[in-house]
Amino acid sequence: MLAIILVRLFFIQIVEHGHWVMKADEQHTLLETIVAKRGEIYMMEGEKPAPVVLNQTTYQIIIDPSVTNQDEIKSALESYAKDYIVVDFDEIYHTDGLRYSIVAKNVPRELASQISELGISAVWFQKNNQRVYPENEMASGLLGFVNADGIGQYGVEGSLNHLLAGKDGLLKTTSDINNVALSIGNDNIKIPAEDGKDIVLSIDRSFERGIEEIANEALASSAATNVAVLAMDPNTGEILAMANLPNYNPGNYGNVTDSSAYINYTTEVPYEPASICKSFAFSAAINEGVMTPHTTYYNQGYEIIDSETINNAEKRASLNGYIDIQTALYWSLNTGSIYALKLLGNNTESINQQGREKLYDYYYNKFRLGQATGIELAEAEGFVWSPNAEIYGLNAAYANMTFGQNLSLTMVQVASAFSAIVNGGIYHTPTVVKGTLKNDKIIPFEQTTDAEDKILSDETSATMRGMLINNRSSKVLWGIDPPGYAIGGKTGTAQAIKDGAYTMDEFIGSYIGFVGTEEELPKIVIMVKMWGEGQKIEGNKDPMSLFDSLSNYAINYFKIKPKV
Repeated sequence: MLAIILVRLFFIQIVEHGHWVMKADEQHTLLETIVAKRGEIYMMEGEKPAPVVLNQTTYQIIIDPSVTNQDEIKSALESYAKDYIVVDFDEIYHTDGLRYSIVAKNVPRELASQISELGISAVWFQKNNQRVYPENEMASGLLGFVNADGIGQYGVEGSLNHLLAGKDGLLKTTSDINNVALSIGNDNIKIPAEDGKDIVLSIDRSFERGIEEIANEALASSAATNVAVLAMDPNTGEILAMANLPNYNPGNYGNVTDSSAYINYTTEVPYEPASICKSFAFSAAINEGVMTPHTTYYNQGYEIIDSETINNAEKRASLNGYIDIQTALYWSLNTGSIYALKLLGNNTESINQQGREKLYDYYYNKFRLGQATGIELAEAEGFVWSPNAEIYGLNAAYANMTFGQNLSLTMVQVASAFSAIVNGGIYHTPTVVKGTLKNDKIIPFEQTTDAEDKILSDETSATMRGMLINNRSSKVLWGIDPPGYAIGGKTGTAQAIKDGAYTMDEFIGSYIGFVGTEEELPKIVIMVKMWGEGQKIEGNKDPMSLFDSLSNYAINYFKIKPKV
């Protein structure tokens, strides 16, 4: 027996020496992640950034199941942190070889302290940062949330997670039997965490709150179930407000019963904006020098193209016969925008290849419709037909595109293109990020796409502003638009698509317009979209009424002065 013991000791101390040293190191080496602080998110409050997403310190509770008593730790957690337990204790205590298990997450400091005071062996606490949303539901579709694993989801939290998250560090050191770090050993490693960047959004916090309050009131009195609002500075591309209603509380994102609540409808959902697109078709023809507001054409109330009959929604007899383009825009006549397409092809009788190519050049290349804009958020591309698409009825598809159907666009695409029409002809890449915050200073955010591009002449832009202002001429007489201001806009009412076909049982209503002082460039562009399952929401009703309220609110909020 002594010989056997001596032989075994020889194997342990000499032959298997390295193996047992490694086992000892495993039991006395503490590996701890140093969690990076997630960057916070700010909005603008006047000229200063104001925090809208913050961090609070919480703790993960970690145990070594091979050492810790199951009943003792389970009783402690159920007494002090029941709502934060994330494991099945029976499962982890029956997993062979398990030495490390996170048993609770996001435990508040005071509860973690109470558990720590119990002195349970082989239990340690890892500091974390939990997201706090002091504005509650405000701008939730824009902000997104952080999930239980600390990963940003949706909105800014998701799209800029790589900047906000930072990079965790690592602590490797010798520990005692209770996993307390000892400051000895030549193999100690400490890699500091790299905190995430603080992001400043271009959103005006108080303006956003006011926009949402007004939109919620409009939603409550409408048959619509959803509304989205986008407000931007047409002269810079900066987004000033981005609302999706109804919204949710990002701090309690798990209480949402329908995941569609997380969607940002201004950037992620393409749709057919309908007659809003007439302003794009008319500006293209005017910029090419083939049309003016006084150009006349014969309106018979419909057009037959590729065997498809395309009707005007407005059918009053007084509009039949020769009318001018300004009248066609005012009454939103489909025949007028189709005529603009014909003129782009230098043919007053039919649509041709040249006309399709010209319209596509403006829609896709100049206005950036049907493609990602480059905004710092998740966005869909949408779709615009190629002028050479091999489909039956391509001319009819292009005719429909002039009044915003047979294509799909996002609100941010439409608002950015519309801004270029009214701001002097310059396309600005839309942005929702003003910069990063460091030492109380905003460091400008670098855009990855061209910041601006002159796509229309000053004369075309001025002409389109005049035509769009004329669309609201009655609003001044009715006392809705105050005198001394330049307020113009365009409605859009689109048939919804159900089971791959247009339906007359549901409409999506939109309105887009600009606000400024007479004889000056607009200060702000506001777009409204309202819809509801099985509801007929027309652009010239609830959406236009909401724009009326929002435009007056913008005048007062930004203290836009009228022409004296």
